[in-house]
Amino acid sequence: MKFTRRDTIALIGGAAGAAALPAGLSMAASHASDSDDTPNVHEVQMLNKHPENARERQVFYPDIIRAKVGDTIKFISVDRGHNSEFEADWSPEGGTEWEGAIGEDIEVVIEVEGAYGYKCTPHASAGMVGLILVGDVSGNYEDLKGERFRGKAKKRFEDIFERADALLAEEESA
Repeated sequence: MKFTRRDTIALIGGAAGAAALPAGLSMAASHASDSDDTPNVHEVQMLNKHPENARERQVFYPDIIRAKVGDTIKFISVDRGHNSEFEADWSPEGGTEWEGAIGEDIEVVIEVEGAYGYKCTPHASAGMVGLILVGDVSGNYEDLKGERFRGKAKKRFEDIFERADALLAEEESA
């Protein structure tokens, strides 16, 4: 089989993209390791379009993180114009707060258990939202699911909560 220059560039680009993804990263969720108490670092990319579904625009990837207290969430500004921001109404009382600058990476160490909804400030109504589940989320998860979200964030959160419910049910049955 003969490769053209275009084929070679595509193969190299695809391999580089796959190598850049953190090991164990899943489209649905990044999971905390339960095998030890060592804090983990979870990477979330801020993107203009989903890497596996180009119809989904303005996304955090992955959009669900399963973490434990002490873990670090690193939001990586892959595409310009995005940030990650804590939303008090979408997070546990006394929860870790953050507000990243537009176009800048930010690292957040989560110190309080619960469910954290977060957003990209300029693109929240376009559906750029995500969820971090830290330890026991029973204190505020159902309240978060009952929040009124605006614009495309409502539909995106419906999808996120459906997948998060399945994740939590799987953990419960294990």
